[in-house]
Amino acid sequence: MRSSVEIASHHTMLLFDEMMAKHTTWRVGGPARYYFQPSDVADLSDFLKSLPATEQILWLGLGSNLLVRDGGFPGTVIATQGRLDEIESIQGNRLRVGAGAPSALVARHAARAGLCGAAFLSGIPGTMGGALAMNAGAFGGETWQRVINVQTIDRQGVVHHRTPLEYKVAYREVTLPREEWFVGCELQLEPGDVEAERREVQRLLRQRNATQPVGLPSAGSTFRNPPGDHAARLIEAAGLKGFQLGGARVSEKHANFIINASSASASDIEALILHVQQIVAQKSGVQLQTEVHIVGEPA
Repeated sequence: MRSSVEIASHHTMLLFDEMMAKHTTWRVGGPARYYFQPSDVADLSDFLKSLPATEQILWLGLGSNLLVRDGGFPGTVIATQGRLDEIESIQGNRLRVGAGAPSALVARHAARAGLCGAAFLSGIPGTMGGALAMNAGAFGGETWQRVINVQTIDRQGVVHHRTPLEYKVAYREVTLPREEWFVGCELQLEPGDVEAERREVQRLLRQRNATQPVGLPSAGSTFRNPPGDHAARLIEAAGLKGFQLGGARVSEKHANFIINASSASASDIEALILHVQQIVAQKSGVQLQTEVHIVGEPA
């Protein structure tokens, strides 16, 4: 039985047994025991204080880069989409951005403000919180190249302000020194030509649309690129472009995208991920690492 509770203000929402297929870009995933949408950081802080110390927590932005198994998630999902999504230009050619703001919107806001250096964010299909958590990148740019400080929150609901020096940042990987989650950041950009930057954002979006299966349910890139190579090239070389298992298929447009071609289950997608890893390892000796996060219980 699915029900909802409105707490504190009309903006706060707590749902029980909420199907994650409604909230992930692959359109798969079983129920989350609790699904919470905070109205703001203070509301989020109060909620975190109320959770048991052992509660499993999953942070959710736009639902990309995530595979929730068919049995669902046996804890609490904190959903930031449409919440914590402020984007504001501040002194010193900086943007202050909430974790729930879509990356592509940050790129557009920066361009309109005449700030350069954020155009690559238009190629990232998630929120700023997800981009911070994994050092997301596109078109040669990486998130943490632009970060000058971050705001985080811990299990006790305490907000911290931290600098990049406190994190170990690598390709598609950010190591947090303790259990905290990103709620916002400040990005350092450069003043530039508004029109030129807007054209660059449009060009990168066109490039993304031309090379990626944008209209179909996917989660973004499935695998990390191995050093000095591309996952898509290895998958294609292994003869797997267009290969289908159940309702999940390796995209014909870009082999590093797995698409939900026809009512795929999460287990179809996970089985295809494992199959691709096995065949690529056999053919090229390279063990592909997933970029997507796989969470939850099997059905």
